[in-house]
Amino acid sequence: MSKSEEIELSKIRKDIDSIDDRLLQLYNERMKLVKRVGEVKHRGNSPIYRPEREREILDRLYSLNRAEDGILSEKAIDALFLELFSVARNLERPEKIAYLGPEGSFTHQVAESRFGAISDYLPLNAIKDVVNAVESGQAKFGVLPIENSSNGIVGETFDLLEKTSLKIIAEVYISVHHSFVSLSGTLKDVKRIYSKDIAFKQCEKFLEAHNLNEVDLIPVESTAKAAYLASNDPQSGAICSSIASKLYNIPTLFENIEDSSTNKTRFIILSDFTMGEYPDSKTSIIVRFDDESDAGALFKFLKGFNDQNISLSRIQSRPNRDSHFKYSFFIDFDGDYRDSNIMEILEPYRENIKWLGTYLEDK
Repeated sequence: MSKSEEIELSKIRKDIDSIDDRLLQLYNERMKLVKRVGEVKHRGNSPIYRPEREREILDRLYSLNRAEDGILSEKAIDALFLELFSVARNLERPEKIAYLGPEGSFTHQVAESRFGAISDYLPLNAIKDVVNAVESGQAKFGVLPIENSSNGIVGETFDLLEKTSLKIIAEVYISVHHSFVSLSGTLKDVKRIYSKDIAFKQCEKFLEAHNLNEVDLIPVESTAKAAYLASNDPQSGAICSSIASKLYNIPTLFENIEDSSTNKTRFIILSDFTMGEYPDSKTSIIVRFDDESDAGALFKFLKGFNDQNISLSRIQSRPNRDSHFKYSFFIDFDGDYRDSNIMEILEPYRENIKWLGTYLEDK
């Protein structure tokens, strides 16, 4: 590097340092205001996490960035400000987040993407444990998988949503990429493979191509646990996330081994409050029709949405456990449950409906 280049670089670094100093001052000013907000919320017993307020801020920043021809992408703005929001929430009132563990699972990844690295997390072994933790007050929020683009709805989550009084306050979609990891240097030495049952199904082509469907496929509670088990078993492998492989220090032999490159999983965040009203929101409900004399009840119900020009984004049937050959219907639609035109549709069926929550659609 020439002398002139060194001088130029030194000047740029001083400018960066000066901006960092200003940023720190501004961050501290923002956090002082955040603490005041927290005091007001505490007096009114209001929830700290407000997804609609965070979306409002991000949308405003996207528009400002475009107007000023900024070089940051929307994903970059998200990365910067979602972590800032997390720090702010912890200043307002530290709250615990329960998720389907263990550490390093896809659900853990989703939880950190919304609540940040410094939040207090509670990894639990089963979906019901996450719901119980939020219902009992051990945690303020619960993060759970609800459906996968390749394998459909997560039945246990659906069944628990029918029973709990908790509400969905947010959803998160993530792309699911699996890695094959092993302490063994070659595939021929692998005698067994650990993973979650759904992950085996999502990677069938890889397993078949490498003759790994001939070895013992051992289902475990999570892909993160699979990585942990494989890290202590030299004759095994695991199908897991890249985060889990790094967490348990186990070499990755193959990446992106899933059958579908567009494989995504949808997660929900549960809590004991409801989201405030916000434009372009989404609602989830469960509907049951137990009266056998009401022929065509589902058709009549759905026709109301068509008449009001309201889009349905999902309708999924699920057998009722308490009655043979009866079904519940999990329905997502555009709009707020509390809107007058939607209430007009739902009012005649209110005895058949359970409102699961109204929340922002993940972008």
